Amino acid sequence: MEENELMPKPAKPMRLDLALVDRGLCESREKAKRAVMAGQALVNGQRAAKASDKVKPSDELTLVATDKFVSRGGYKLEHALETFCVDVAGLRAIDLGASTGGFTDCLLQRGAASVAVVDVGQGQLAWTLRNDERVLVMERTNARHLTPASFPQPFAPFDLVVIDCSFISLRQILPAAVDLLPPGGRVVALVKPQFEAGKAEADKGHGVIRDPRVHRRVL
Repeated sequence: MEENELMPKPAKPMRLDLALVDRGLCESREKAKRAVMAGQALVNGQRAAKASDKVKPSDELTLVATDKFVSRGGYKLEHALETFCVDVAGLRAIDLGASTGGFTDCLLQRGAASVAVVDVGQGQLAWTLRNDERVLVMERTNARHLTPASFPQPFAPFDLVVIDCSFISLRQILPAAVDLLPPGGRVVALVKPQFEAGKAEADKGHGVIRDPRVHRRVL
């Protein structure tokens, strides 16, 4: 008998979701898929993209805990919705200045039917949201130039506009936001004093304005 016939054959690569179950990191294949979609699965320290990715026996697989939202913006919107008793369940929303998507993530987790994501930048939105069928991604888009006709059904017409814009005053965004809504629609906007106050006031605080008198005035 040849010596190489006695050597065990190397294990074949397998799907990531199956490997997570095989190594005892997930209880079921469905839970493994959800972990990958949530960005919790790492392969050799790198975030995995798809549950169908092939991994080798030598690859290191780990699961990491994730924050509730993809960015801190989600906590800010959550606090506002709870404070002002805004129920977003079933609503069609638009997120102006979405960036990573914290506001969008919060809306979807609280039952929003869909969210149109608008940002002048590109490539910032969390991939879990980008791949969500409830999300319409509109990058490199200036919110001031939008009209109701800019959006396809079933994402429009909108019931709610949420705003988290930087480097521009809400005074320039709100007119366009209101025009996107039918009568009775709602706007929830994050006010950033450094973009509402005068340049001298912003420079004095190095971009962070803590003076409550300025806060009241810009509101």
